[in-house]
Amino acid sequence: MNLTTPALLFPATSLLLLAYTNRFLVLAQLIRNLQNQDKDDGRDRVIRQILNLRKRIVLTRYMQALGVSSFIMCAVSMFLIFIERDHMAEAFFGISLFLLVMSLLVSLWEITISTRAIEITLEDMEQKLRAASAIAPRRTPE
Repeated sequence: MNLTTPALLFPATSLLLLAYTNRFLVLAQLIRNLQNQDKDDGRDRVIRQILNLRKRIVLTRYMQALGVSSFIMCAVSMFLIFIERDHMAEAFFGISLFLLVMSLLVSLWEITISTRAIEITLEDMEQKLRAASAIAPRRTPE
């Protein structure tokens, strides 16, 4: 293993951390929007969304922590190669890869939960449309 091997992970990990940060910012915006919604309209849906958002925040924190840890282990691996501690460098690089994979798996879990949040919103929209069409008078053809 040479210095370029762990260096290959740097751009990928940086982009991944940027994507995780963007997901966090989207979650923060969703929470702010949820707070501004009418309190009496769809209380059950709002509660379900809050529970969903709490899970997603925790998972995003783990994604970021694992990603940053992977990045640090990769940097340590490069330093160990630089000071010619090759066996230790390989071990740290292996740990870095493991942490990166764990981060990606947590990200996949968070995406799964995110799709459930969209389903909750779609259910609410569908219920409102059905209720509105049931109330609206039906026109008879002339």
